[in-house]
Amino acid sequence: MKFFVKMAAIACLAVSTSVAVAADWPAKPVTLVVPYPPGGATDFSARIYAQYLPEIIGAPVVVDNRAGAGGEIGAEVASRAKPDGYTMLFGAIGSLAINSVLPSKPKTYQFPDAFTGVSFGTAVPLVVAVRSGLGVNSLDELIKKAHDNPGKISYGSAGVGSSQHMAVEKFQLATNTKLLHVPYKGSGPAVTDLLGGQIDMVIETLTTLYPQMNSGKIKFLAVSTADRVKTIPDVPTLTELDIKDYVLTTNYGLLTPSGTPKAIVDKMSEAMQTIAARKDVQDKLVESGANAYASTPDDTNRLLLEEVRKWSDVATRAKVE
Repeated sequence: MKFFVKMAAIACLAVSTSVAVAADWPAKPVTLVVPYPPGGATDFSARIYAQYLPEIIGAPVVVDNRAGAGGEIGAEVASRAKPDGYTMLFGAIGSLAINSVLPSKPKTYQFPDAFTGVSFGTAVPLVVAVRSGLGVNSLDELIKKAHDNPGKISYGSAGVGSSQHMAVEKFQLATNTKLLHVPYKGSGPAVTDLLGGQIDMVIETLTTLYPQMNSGKIKFLAVSTADRVKTIPDVPTLTELDIKDYVLTTNYGLLTPSGTPKAIVDKMSEAMQTIAARKDVQDKLVESGANAYASTPDDTNRLLLEEVRKWSDVATRAKVE
């Protein structure tokens, strides 16, 4: 009986200590590590939330871009940070999950175990886009050209193991095509080369591509979501175009190193959910092709595991190492 009383006392002390820590947090700026360069969808999503978080949590929020290795450099930096709530990771959840299941990726930290989920932030459709000079005007024409020129049509991604890379791997499986992969250190550089004609296509987030939609340099052929996207209603879904079992959404979210006090995690999650519920934030995201998508810590952790299972299946079927 004394044992259980002692354990209950310890548990109560831990909770009270966590609450006390959260009451004093944050006493200095909070850093959101973004594992990609400025200009991509991850960076865009992080900066939307970083803009509004200070007025809720009462401290400055700084975005720190740590690009490289398909998001792994920044993720490792964040995973090794002190779990005190002052360094968190705002990452592309799919890419983090993919990197964790690819045998060729160095495992310098364990995902998702190295992190505690705080909240998802945004959900973004993917778009199949080609350079205007490629000479294709529809998905059927793209697939035919790929069949006629195996390994010749080049596509860019945010790096090996990124969501964009694996989205194309899934596309190749679904269409029986072979494309040439050109990995970059982030979405921004890949899209720059697409606009410049150095690569032929991408399957990229709408957030990243949307500002260039009317540039005349690229064409949108299809979206990856189950339904058409309101901001580009004339662009069909891959499912409509008979690409079976192809429904994907890229999700971005906030994670913190494991061991961060629960009260801090809860406080930051509530702030993220408050921001996501703001109409001006929702409107700003929709205008750029994204949707506000916040979640509780428990739901975030569950979704992390679901992402790992999903991309493990794709990696196995596509034989990506």
